[in-house]
Amino acid sequence: MPPQDPAAIARALDERAHADRMSGVVSLDVDGDTVFAEAYGLADRAHGVDNAVDTRFGMASASKAFTALAAMALVEDGAIRLDTPVRGILNSDLPTIDDGVTIEHLLSHTSGIGDYLDEEADWEVDDYVLTVPVHELAQTEAFVRAVDGHAQKSAPGERFTYNNGGYIVLAIVAERAAGMPFHDLVEQRVLAPAGMEKTGYPRLDELPGDAAIGYVYEDPASLRSNVLHLPVRGNGDGGAFTTAPDLSRFWRALADGAVLSDATIAEMWRPRRVVESEKLRYGLGFWLDHDGPGIVLDGYDAGVSIRTRFDPTSRTTVTVVSNSSEGARGVIRAYREALRG
Repeated sequence: MPPQDPAAIARALDERAHADRMSGVVSLDVDGDTVFAEAYGLADRAHGVDNAVDTRFGMASASKAFTALAAMALVEDGAIRLDTPVRGILNSDLPTIDDGVTIEHLLSHTSGIGDYLDEEADWEVDDYVLTVPVHELAQTEAFVRAVDGHAQKSAPGERFTYNNGGYIVLAIVAERAAGMPFHDLVEQRVLAPAGMEKTGYPRLDELPGDAAIGYVYEDPASLRSNVLHLPVRGNGDGGAFTTAPDLSRFWRALADGAVLSDATIAEMWRPRRVVESEKLRYGLGFWLDHDGPGIVLDGYDAGVSIRTRFDPTSRTTVTVVSNSSEGARGVIRAYREALRG
C-alpha cells in the first residue's frame, strides 16, 4: 500500500461528508497532531444542537475492542488463559455452548456458538430484534437470558463467523473471573490507562448533554432515536460512547504499551483469519487491513455508524463516526478508496 498524503485524504473525506450531508465527525491526526477535524450535522435534531469535534458518539461494535482488552488484561494477570474453556466459568449457565469453547475462540469469532443477534439473519436496521426488554439489559448478568438457548452452529475453531453473542459471553466470563462488574473492569483496565476521559457506557435513556442522539433514519426531519432498538446500556458486544479525540488517544496508548504489554498487543494485532467478505483480516478483538499495516475498528447499528483506523507505522489515526445508521458509510467508502490510491 503506497504512502498517502494525509491532507489529500482529509479533503476527499470532507468533500464526501458534505455531499452526503453526513451527521457526525471526521478526524485525521498524525501522532496526536491534528491534520483535519470537522463536525457535521446535528447531535439533537429536535433542539437544533450541532455536533462538535468532541461530541460523544455511540460506537456500536467498535467497542468490542474494549471487551477484548479487558479479557487480555485478565490473561496478563493469570486469572484466565487464552486456552481456558469457558464452561468452567459459566458452570451450568448457557448449556448449549460447546464444552470445547475457549477464551481465544470467543475473542477471534471462531467459537461456533449460536448468536443472539445473528449477523447472517435477514433483518433491517429499524427492526426490533432483541428478545429481552431493552430496559432490563443494563448489567452483564442480565444478558445471560438474552444469549441463552441458541444451538451451537459449528465446532469450536472450525470457521470464522462474526458473533455478537460471543462477546456478550466473553463479558460474562470476564466479569466472573475478575470478581467485579464488567463496566468497572473496562474502566479500570482499559479506559483509564488510555486516558479516555470522555468514553464509557452511559444509559441510552439518560445520555449526557454532550452525547449525540442516535437516529435510526437518515432523513434530518425524522426524530426516531435508537433508544428502543438497543440495550439500555452497552455491554460486551458494543454500545460504548466515545469521542474522536479519545479514539486517537486510545490508539496511541495501545501502541505505546500504556494499556497492556507490547507482547500482548502484538498478539491481539496478529492476523488469525482472512475475511474476504469484509476485505479485512481479524486478530483478537481488532480488524486488520487485508494487505496493509492498519488496525481497524468498525461499528454499525441502529443510530450508529463508525470506523476508526490506526496505522502504527505512521501513527496516523482516521476516525469517521455518525449518529445515524448509515451516515458514515459513504465517507468510509471514500476513505477505503483513498487508501487504495
